[in-house]
Amino acid sequence: EVQLVESGGGLVQPGGSLRLSCAASGFTVGNYAMSWVRQAPGKGPEWVSGVGSDGNTHYPDSVKGRFTISRDNAKNTLYLQMNNLEPEDTAVYYCVKHIGSVFNPRDRNYSNRGQGTQVTVSS
Repeated sequence: EVQLVESGGGLVQPGGSLRLSCAASGFTVGNYAMSWVRQAPGKGPEWVSGVGSDGNTHYPDSVKGRFTISRDNAKNTLYLQMNNLEPEDTAVYYCVKHIGSVFNPRDRNYSNRGQGTQVTVSS
């Protein structure tokens, strides 16, 4: 059974940093494309980073240069390092397992995700 458990969220001031973790079980993180997706109240899901099994990373312009996705295959864990956070980054963050190994930015199937972790950026 695929399980994804996010952690590391919290309250941070603008300009601050957080590192989110996603502990995976039931599959090997390094064999699949993975994403981080966020959802703010009243809005739809927004993709914020992705990584393929080849290790190539992808970001939308809104977070490029501030967010870094990575994984630790030995721990079977996905990470999202978030720097220079802005109030607009406030949302629940989810890690997503995609069906295949190749990352496709057009893939909007976020059904295989964890319970999420809340990130609040506020002074």
